[in-house]
Amino acid sequence: MTNKELETKCRQIRRDIINMTADAASGHPGGSLSVVEILACLYYNKMRVDPKNPHWEDRDRFVLSKGHSAPALYAVLADKGYFPREELENFRQLHSILQGHPDAKKCPGIDASTGSLGQGISIAVGMAIGAKLSGKDIKVYTVCGDGELQEGLVWEASMAAANYKLDNLTVFVDNNGLQIDGPNDKVMALGDLAAKFAAFGYKVIEVADGNDIAQVMAALDADSEGKPKLILCHTVKGKGVSFMENQVGWHGKAPNAEERARALAELED
Repeated sequence: MTNKELETKCRQIRRDIINMTADAASGHPGGSLSVVEILACLYYNKMRVDPKNPHWEDRDRFVLSKGHSAPALYAVLADKGYFPREELENFRQLHSILQGHPDAKKCPGIDASTGSLGQGISIAVGMAIGAKLSGKDIKVYTVCGDGELQEGLVWEASMAAANYKLDNLTVFVDNNGLQIDGPNDKVMALGDLAAKFAAFGYKVIEVADGNDIAQVMAALDADSEGKPKLILCHTVKGKGVSFMENQVGWHGKAPNAEERARALAELED
């Protein structure tokens, strides 16, 4: 898929995020909007998957470690054909397959249930080890939030990834600078993330604009040099909706009717 086609997909995904959270009157639009380009590049141009056979044994795996950004993932899965688009209207509703965080038992295309931060990357490391032990050419991808990096599990998993030379693992960090309680630097400063991850044994690729399709694809295509790959994407929380961009208040607040209309107008093709 061309970059222009991916940009069109990203606009649609963002519209779906706004509609899902507005319909449910709950959810996490800010971090969902910041991760859109990462998911689009993975699902449309990189990962080997088959929506008609979600449990295909040789598929690549994806784990949304920052599980609260599920609306972005659901929008992609619906567009890929894992389930009917109409299901997006049931986001966060009782008995829906689309819960507030991904549920692998309910939703086709979800490889791991996530939500408790720090656990997703650990699950991804386990999947990558399993692929190595079974001798299968399976790639494993995961996306962490930057606030999530305050969890100790992230660093334990990272040590294991390097120790087992998991060159089939790619970890994205959605580095939008904000978490639920405020700017990362005021809540718990993360320091030099690129240097930290390199010290833990990753091949680190820093992406200046993680909301730019070309830059994300270039990082995905880069050689990991026999190491697990860490793609540090500097993104904008609430990307694509001017009044949500870089506003911590939109971490976990749904748009009302007037805000939905304003957001959708900005996201028109």
